[in-house]
Amino acid sequence: MFVEAGAELLLRRPATREARADWLHRFAARAIRRLGIEVVVVGEFPARGAVISNHMGYLDIVVFAALHSCVFVSKAEIQTVPLLGWMTTMAGTVYVARGHGGSAVKARSGMQAAADADLPIVFFPEGTTTNGSGLLKFHSGLLAQAMQSGMPVTAAYMSYSLAEGSKATVGDAVCYWGDAKMLPHIFRFLGLRGVRAEVPWLEKSPAEYAREHVRLTSQPFDAPPNAGMLRKIIEEIDCEDMLMFSTDYPHWHFDAAEGALPVGLTDDQRSKILYDNAASFYGFGRYA
Repeated sequence: MFVEAGAELLLRRPATREARADWLHRFAARAIRRLGIEVVVVGEFPARGAVISNHMGYLDIVVFAALHSCVFVSKAEIQTVPLLGWMTTMAGTVYVARGHGGSAVKARSGMQAAADADLPIVFFPEGTTTNGSGLLKFHSGLLAQAMQSGMPVTAAYMSYSLAEGSKATVGDAVCYWGDAKMLPHIFRFLGLRGVRAEVPWLEKSPAEYAREHVRLTSQPFDAPPNAGMLRKIIEEIDCEDMLMFSTDYPHWHFDAAEGALPVGLTDDQRSKILYDNAASFYGFGRYA
C-alpha cells in the first residue's frame, strides 16, 4: 500500500497544492478501505477554513485525509523521517518549527496559500498525541493565525473503538503516543480487526453551544467599584442573556432586596437577570 502510494508520487510528482491534497485523499481513502476501518461521520467536513481536533496518533491524519482533500500542519521534525518526511512534504504539509520564536507566524503564509486554494487546513492544537483519555491544553499560536486571517474554524472530536471482545485496547493499540516506537506500533495496529473511528463535527462555534446550553448565576456577585464598568463587562462577554438570579440561602450575603443585584445595571439587564432569562431557558410563562 505504501509502496504503491510512494510509486505514484515518484512518477506523477504532483506540483500544485490541490493535486498533492488529492493524492493524499485518494491514498488515505484506499488505506481505510483495505484496512477495514469503519468511519462514522456526524455532520459534514467543512469545505474551507481551519479544522481543529484532538490528536491520538497517525490514524487521525489518515481518517481526516480520507474524508476530504485537505492540508495538514505538522511539526517540522517529521521532515527528517526517512520516506515519511518525503511523503508528507509531497502531500503539501505546512511545517511548524516548535520551540522557535514566531513559528506560528511563519506557518501563516503556508496556511493562507492552502486557504487560497480552497483547501481546509487541519491541525491539532494540543501539539502532541494522547491516549484519548482527555484533552491537553491547547497551544494558541496556529489558532490565532487562522483567526487573524479570517478563516472560519471548525472543531471535531475524534474517537476510536474496537470490536467487542478484542483483547487490545484503544489507548495502546490505536493511539500512538508517549514513548511508543512507530514501526512496532504500526505492525501491531495492522493486526487489529474491527477498528471504528467516529468523527462528530461541531456545526456551531463552541461559544454558540455555550449560549444555548449554559447559564450563569448571580450569587455571589462581587461587582467592580465602578457601576459603568459592570455594564461594560456584561456587554463585553456577551452574557446578559445567560445570567440568572440566584440566592445564597440560608446565608444573608447580598440577599437584602436593595443589595440582591449590584448597582449599575440597566432596567433591561435587571429584568433579564431576575426573570426573563430563566423564563426563556426553562419555558416559563410571562408573569402577570
